[in-house]
Amino acid sequence: MGALDGKAVVITGAGRGIGRATALQAAAEGASVVVADNGCEPDGTGANPACAQAVVDEITPKGGKATAVTEDVATMAGAEAAVRAALDGYGRVDALITCAGIRRDTPFWEMTEGDWDSVINGNAKATFNVVKVASIAMRQQRYGRIVMMTSDAGLGAVGSSNFAAASEGVIGLSRTVARDLGRYGVTCNAVSPLARTRLFGGFSEELRPPAGVLSADEMARIARPFPTMHWEGDAHPDDPASVAPLACYLASEASEDVNGQLFGVRGGEVYLYSYPAIDRQILSFGRRFTMDEMDEQMPRTLANGVASPLRV
Repeated sequence: MGALDGKAVVITGAGRGIGRATALQAAAEGASVVVADNGCEPDGTGANPACAQAVVDEITPKGGKATAVTEDVATMAGAEAAVRAALDGYGRVDALITCAGIRRDTPFWEMTEGDWDSVINGNAKATFNVVKVASIAMRQQRYGRIVMMTSDAGLGAVGSSNFAAASEGVIGLSRTVARDLGRYGVTCNAVSPLARTRLFGGFSEELRPPAGVLSADEMARIARPFPTMHWEGDAHPDDPASVAPLACYLASEASEDVNGQLFGVRGGEVYLYSYPAIDRQILSFGRRFTMDEMDEQMPRTLANGVASPLRV
C-alpha cells in the first residue's frame, strides 16, 4: 500500500528538478499524476513540451498513471488545463504540489521592470493560478491537500529581490489559503527546500560571499547542518529526491492535522519554521510616541542589539 494509493495529484514544474522527483515519488506511492510543465528555461524563456512527456514516460512503464500538460501555469488558462487534466482523466484532484518557478537574479539597482514582473508572475502568480482553480474542486469534494514550494530568499538573498518577494508572497498565500479552506477539509502547507537544480545552483552570496554581509541562514539563526558521516544511497544529499518524501507526506491523508505550516528540508533534515512573533515592545499607554521619545527609547529598547544583514 502506498501513501497516495488511488489519489489524483497535480504537480506543477514537474518536468525537472524537485517537481520531477516529487512526481516520481508520488507515482511510486500509488498516485495518478498530472505532470504539468511547459519546459521553459530557468529564466522563464522558451518552452519544451518534451520535458513533461519524458517524466510521464518514466512513470507509465512501471505501471503508473500519468498525464502530461504543457501549458504555462503562469497563465490562468494553463492552470485550468492542469487541473482539468486530473478531473477529466482521474475524476478528481486530491492533491496539488506547486513546484513551478523561475529566477532572474540581478542587483536591485539594475533590475528591470521585466525582470521583476516575470519572476513575480512565474512564481507567485503561477502558484495562485493553479491553487485558485484546484481549490474550487477541492472545496466541492470537501477534501484536498495543497503543498506550495517556496524558498528562503525572503530571509535576505543578495541579488534576488524579485525572487525574495515572490517567495514571501507564496508563504503568506499558503497561510491564508490554509485558513480559507481548512473548514472544507483542505489543508495547505509550504515547503522551503534546499536542493541543487537548474533553477537553484545556489545564491550568489554562497558562491562568492560579499564582505561584511550575513547570509540568510545566519539572519534566521539556522544552524549549519551536521556533517553526514554515513549518507545512504548514490545520490548527493542535496539531490531533489530528498525533498519528495516530505512533499508526498503533506499531500497524503496522513497529514490531516497539519495545516498552515512552513517546513524546510535539506538532505536528511526536515524542520518546521515558527510563525513570526513579537520579540519585544515598548508602550505609550494610550497616546502617540513623540519623536523625542523615539530618539531616546529606540536605541535603548527595540533597536538595541538587533541583528543587521551587515556585519559590524
